[in-house]
Amino acid sequence: MHTQVAIIGAGPAGLLLSQLLQGAGIDCVVLERHDRAYVESRIRAGILEQITVDLLARVGVDARMRREGLPHDGFNLAVDGSTFRIDMTGLTAGSKVMVYGQTEVTHDLIEACLERNTPLVFEAQDVALHDIESDRPFVTFTKDGQARRLDCDFIAGCDGFHGVSRRSIPEERLAAFERVYPFGWLGILADVPPCGEELTYSNHERGFALASMRSPTRSRYYVQCGLDERLEDWPDERIWDELATRLGPEAASHMTRGPSIEKSIAPLRSFVCETMRHGRLFLAGDAAHIVPPTGAKGLNLAASDVAILSDALIRWYGEGEACGLDGYARRALARVWKAERFSWWFTGLTHRFPDMDSFARKMQLAELDYIRGSRAAQTTLAENYVGLPLA
Repeated sequence: MHTQVAIIGAGPAGLLLSQLLQGAGIDCVVLERHDRAYVESRIRAGILEQITVDLLARVGVDARMRREGLPHDGFNLAVDGSTFRIDMTGLTAGSKVMVYGQTEVTHDLIEACLERNTPLVFEAQDVALHDIESDRPFVTFTKDGQARRLDCDFIAGCDGFHGVSRRSIPEERLAAFERVYPFGWLGILADVPPCGEELTYSNHERGFALASMRSPTRSRYYVQCGLDERLEDWPDERIWDELATRLGPEAASHMTRGPSIEKSIAPLRSFVCETMRHGRLFLAGDAAHIVPPTGAKGLNLAASDVAILSDALIRWYGEGEACGLDGYARRALARVWKAERFSWWFTGLTHRFPDMDSFARKMQLAELDYIRGSRAAQTTLAENYVGLPLA
């Protein structure tokens, strides 16, 4: 087999990249080690920046999002039960975000790939990258027990934090930075109406909580928990009780309780691999960087990565220009580090850390009070939340 761009990973980054390239007449093949059902069942983020919304429209994969997505003009911050609102649209000259689950984005992109006959290989096992420092890289994998080889011009590693792409770069060539947080998020998904029309981020003496949603009838909630917590110690009723306490009386009065349809505990980390290019291999999305979910930047950073990468590849094949490819990491990292900063700051603002003493708690509360009363501070928060422009 031969293609121009081999894409490793059929998450939103790889699927979106395939559609951007195919729309420009560039051949690509997407390899995914899991089956389609597994890929579409992964529960992930649900807030799309305008850049991501525009990219989905650019590839013609936005019709269902426009029908079913929930545009949000603002969000709420709660401090020990007292709530105030951040007016994103008013503070940023009209910008907003779209609440539309990553699971739905993935499903829509897969459907588009199948309709447009994009080569999409599920259950590709034992994927290995070869000769990535040469101008003739190739990928080997097994499918249905049979060894396969895919020759290509470039490889796009969109296979996540634990994927093979980043591990294919020699360790001595990697420049990586990481911060692991001493807590996790316990998430619950339930088919109940949300407790409000917009998201609420809560800083409570018992820890962080978030009230979110996926639709008018499906809610997503989170509570901060210890890394040693076990799901079996968190029956639904305990989670609902904790949410009611941490979110405050106003949210609790509008909260509808119901059985969970999914529960999970996710650790939090900040991670950046500045080696986003090695030879003919380009990393994008979670393969190159991870952000805490507090600022909802993971999927959106993946989208901006592939926007930059696709434009660079289109220039290479259309005009023979290599400057876009040579500058890919620099452009992508300019946005990545700003999003990392915001996610790190927002996490620090809203969570209780195990070593937080009384002085640190007072500083946290003072900053939240300053944001409550300062339009300038709210504007900074809103600008980062809706997403900064591409560099």
